[in-house]
Amino acid sequence: MSLQVKLSNKIGVIVDSLRLPLYEGLKKAKEIGADGVQIYAVDGGMEPENMSSVARKELKNFLDSIGLEISALCGDLGGHGFQDAILNEEKVEKSKRILDLAVDLGTNIVTTHIGIIPENQNSKVYEAMQKACEELGVYAKSLNAFFAIETGPEKANRLKSFLDSLSTNGVSVNFDPANMVMVTGDDPVEGAKLLKDYIVHTHVKDGVQLKAVDPRDVYGYLGYGGGVDHAKIAEMVSSGEYFRETPLGQGEVNFKNYFNALKEINYRGYLTIEREVNIDPAKDIADAVQYIQKFKN
Repeated sequence: MSLQVKLSNKIGVIVDSLRLPLYEGLKKAKEIGADGVQIYAVDGGMEPENMSSVARKELKNFLDSIGLEISALCGDLGGHGFQDAILNEEKVEKSKRILDLAVDLGTNIVTTHIGIIPENQNSKVYEAMQKACEELGVYAKSLNAFFAIETGPEKANRLKSFLDSLSTNGVSVNFDPANMVMVTGDDPVEGAKLLKDYIVHTHVKDGVQLKAVDPRDVYGYLGYGGGVDHAKIAEMVSSGEYFRETPLGQGEVNFKNYFNALKEINYRGYLTIEREVNIDPAKDIADAVQYIQKFKN
């Protein structure tokens, strides 16, 4: 059966996955065929407070000079996302500064993890997450921009219900099909159709689920875990006993059906490759670019 689904989307690369200094990574991304890059902007040289107006202009000029765009910045602040109301004021303000940086660099998308959305909509954790995301969404909307929640910690229907509860689409979705198959066992094709009104960015990644896993053991959850038993479970999860990321086309994501679903919902944004490997990441990511190109015009 032909792979061709005639995609017209641009291809991105998470430049940090190349494990090179930023400017070398940008050159390498261009060399292997990317149209754009996603860059972590949480700490180090890309942290907003470390990016002067001169540094922002220099980076933007360099990107323009080699013909690359920024597909998105990554603003994942770690911890339990926005589950902890006590920490949220600081995290929300930092997220806003990352979005300001994104706009200065020519993109209007910041991807993030917000923590697992609780099933109980009356819980304090749900309330804290909802309040933080409402504030972030309103701020993003004022800039014609988006904070994009990465899929995976919960199934698509719960994520959609949460997004529907907010007053704007300033908080939307960064769709990652592999997270869904590896952790929740959700169907990326149906998930994409369900979240179609919110998807503003995607990660292209593949993987397999080896055995069922509690998402809290993968992503953490406020007040969950602790003790010897949980430490052992966490070690088993991180060792790859429950799921494993794979090269594109070697996992459980059916990319022909998934890409067709993206076409069906008229998604026109970036397909950004995320691939964490220790040995020769540039080759692995170059192979991923070529894999996606098989589906293009």
